[in-house]
Amino acid sequence: MLVEAVLGNVKDAEWAARLDAAHVDSLRLDQWEAQKNRLRKQTEDGAEIALSLPRATRLRDGDILVWREDEGTAVVASIELGEVMVVNVDTSVGSTEDMVRAAIELGHALGNQHWPAVVKGTRVYVPLTVDHRVMASVMKTHDLPGVSYDFVAGTEIIVFLAPHEARRLFGGAEATPHSHTPA
Repeated sequence: MLVEAVLGNVKDAEWAARLDAAHVDSLRLDQWEAQKNRLRKQTEDGAEIALSLPRATRLRDGDILVWREDEGTAVVASIELGEVMVVNVDTSVGSTEDMVRAAIELGHALGNQHWPAVVKGTRVYVPLTVDHRVMASVMKTHDLPGVSYDFVAGTEIIVFLAPHEARRLFGGAEATPHSHTPA
């Protein structure tokens, strides 16, 4: 089946009602596959799907890719995103000099680990590329004043991101982008 457009989303009331009595087949996509506009993959039920979506299209979890009303069947995208460490920088803590110091030190801490990051306002989003404990250890080691962090599901974060930001966090986040060890 060729899919050239997203028809809707399971969260839309109209589609939720239609899908309630339908057989829904799932097209499982990881965080890297979900960024692609061209893709060929099988659904859970074994149907071959070929995505050929317009460039500006960004798949979201629950997007309806195929709807066959006469058969009462649908194919829905199921996107599995990794977790994200959300770093919050409290701008009310300390002087301007303290804020600049915290920002530089935070950038150094994240950069030294080669962790990709997206900055939006006073939040920094970092995909989990290693175990929680390792990331928490790095943050605790630096113990920056006014800087806190938490781990959040990627599905809660992606709605706030532009496509290029989503690619930075979720596109190949499981791959190590750089290493100091010889090959």
